[in-house]
Amino acid sequence: MRNEKDVKERVKRVFRKYGIWYTMPHQAGYSQPGVPDFLACVRGHFLGVETKFGKNKPTAMQNRQIAEIKKAGGTAIVVTDKNLDQFESLVYDLVMRWGGQG
Repeated sequence: MRNEKDVKERVKRVFRKYGIWYTMPHQAGYSQPGVPDFLACVRGHFLGVETKFGKNKPTAMQNRQIAEIKKAGGTAIVVTDKNLDQFESLVYDLVMRWGGQG
């Protein structure tokens, strides 16, 4: 892994592996600031994923969005080059909890 783009590519691979719908919202003038890099639907369950690389940390606004997603009943996490395996385990657990492989 060399940068955040590599982390994002791994996240995409995990989503494709489990057949999960996702989008990467474009941050523009009318969007909410701090929205995670990925918005996904895991068998009907909302998942927000913010990606970081190295020593980079989420901004205060990103942390607020993550907290709001959790408050609304979704799952939101920060995925880094250090916790990609944990991320895949979480996705697998969500897939199994919310309806299995199909």
